[in-house]
Amino acid sequence: MLNNERLLLLAELARLGSMREVAEELGTTTSTVSQQLAVLAREAGTALLEPDGRRVRLTPAGRRLARHAVTILAAVEAARLDLDPSAEPAGTVRVAGFATAIRRSLLPIVAALPARHPALRVLIHEHEPAEALQLLAGDEVDLALTYDYNLAPTAFPGFVEAGPLWTSPWSLGVPSGSTVDGEALDVFRHFRDTHWLVNSRNTADEDVVRTVASMAGITPRIAHRADSLDLIQDLIVAGLGVGLLPADQPTIAGVSLVPLRNPDVRLRAFAVTRLGRRAWPPLAVVLSLLCGT
Repeated sequence: MLNNERLLLLAELARLGSMREVAEELGTTTSTVSQQLAVLAREAGTALLEPDGRRVRLTPAGRRLARHAVTILAAVEAARLDLDPSAEPAGTVRVAGFATAIRRSLLPIVAALPARHPALRVLIHEHEPAEALQLLAGDEVDLALTYDYNLAPTAFPGFVEAGPLWTSPWSLGVPSGSTVDGEALDVFRHFRDTHWLVNSRNTADEDVVRTVASMAGITPRIAHRADSLDLIQDLIVAGLGVGLLPADQPTIAGVSLVPLRNPDVRLRAFAVTRLGRRAWPPLAVVLSLLCGT
């Protein structure tokens, strides 16, 4: 292992040209500089200095190592500043999240970052919760934006820390003109003979449908699967079934929302990180802004 303090002495010797000037620059003695460079040569396994009259000069290996030393010391300083809580946050935060959270919570933050933290960048990957958590487990992203439903809660793995972001009510999307009212179990019974539309990349909404249907004493006829909420609405307009949709978002012509009450259905969004990572300044900034959305 090469010692950073000794690498600094070598880099300074390459810059200044004499051990005396290095000692004066760093507030030490010429003898100490000489001794430490000798130790560095043993660590490197090669001669770094050679006599040059009454002085010394760097060998070709010494010059190469001095160039590496500049790069190494710069990287160490960059890492120190990156981890310094008092420093201006700088770096790239990799985020994997579901589309609604990206649109609702992340994009406004990304738009505001250049003015507030110009050295901070966010990379966005659109993924369903299971996919995002898998990327987090592989350390391929720094933050996962996930969701579950109050009637189908997620059990997060032990290596992560999950913080709540927001919740939103969900209703049942049905063809316009459908006449139905009452509590959730009555609504489900009304559509007992109708096909149901569920997500193709995540089972959470299907779990909710099956849970409420079971409480109503029926078995839902799961027929079509689609990842896009827009496509779910198109399928409803085409008369291919009914499906869960956000209650707080507009629908297209031909789709009506039937409230689900007792039990209600609520989507819950989370910001998920690996344990011990939330204090990293760039991630801490993003999390702080997310919690304000």
